[in-house]
Amino acid sequence: MPRTVFILSALLAGFGLSVVAQTGQARADMNQLMRGVLYPAANVVFFAQADNPADVKPAPGRDPSMATDPLESTFGGWQAVENAALALTESADLLLVPGRACSNGAPVPLSDPDWAKFVQELREAGMKAYKSAQSKDQDKMVEVAETLSTACANCHRKWRDRRTPAQRCK
Repeated sequence: MPRTVFILSALLAGFGLSVVAQTGQARADMNQLMRGVLYPAANVVFFAQADNPADVKPAPGRDPSMATDPLESTFGGWQAVENAALALTESADLLLVPGRACSNGAPVPLSDPDWAKFVQELREAGMKAYKSAQSKDQDKMVEVAETLSTACANCHRKWRDRRTPAQRCK
């Protein structure tokens, strides 16, 4: 088994280096970061405002360690909501990485004061979601979902919701 893990790790590392060599880009663009990290994590947090995460069980006959739905995974239920909230909090740092570009190639507006403000709102909403998930109180999750939604919308209104994708981040 250790040999298999080593070989798989080496292949994945080699693939990652190959992608970097081909694209010249060592990080995700803003769209990839949103779709790969923030959007899925936010959806797990939003789930808890209407449905009890403790009621979600792995599908019968499926290995929870292979679940693509965090709520059905080995670390599912309320723990998945806590983890998603922490992922949102930590992702705020990823939004501040110099050199990141939007999907249209425009640089992320790091020097705009609103960018730092909106990133901080995301960080605070993530921490509030984490604390609410720890309490396992759905009423608190409704409140925190509104806070998170507002944090996301503030940024989207300014930079994402443009007439054309070419105008995003400008």
